[in-house]
Amino acid sequence: MEEWNSSAEIIAMSLIANSGAARSLAFEALKKAKLAEFDAAKELMDGANSVILKAHHSQTELLQEEAQGNGHQLSILLVHAQDHFMTSLLAIDLITEMIELYSNREGERQ
Repeated sequence: MEEWNSSAEIIAMSLIANSGAARSLAFEALKKAKLAEFDAAKELMDGANSVILKAHHSQTELLQEEAQGNGHQLSILLVHAQDHFMTSLLAIDLITEMIELYSNREGERQ
């Protein structure tokens, strides 16, 4: 049972780390967009999307184990990991829209 929980903890920590990294990249992209550095913003958002995909794979691993009857006990760490993942997904979606708004506004100025 301890090894099982240890596995869940490793997956949860991966989910937290990758979600946080993706969110940080997205906010860096937003800063670049505010400066009208849209190529840099795009590169950072590409990175954010790539890293959030790693987090998604961690979440999928947990869901697959649950579906196979090998679920993990719910812990605060798993809840925390899911919170990080969901807020990062939302941040990436919103920042993508904000960058588009900045880009459109910059295009209107020129």
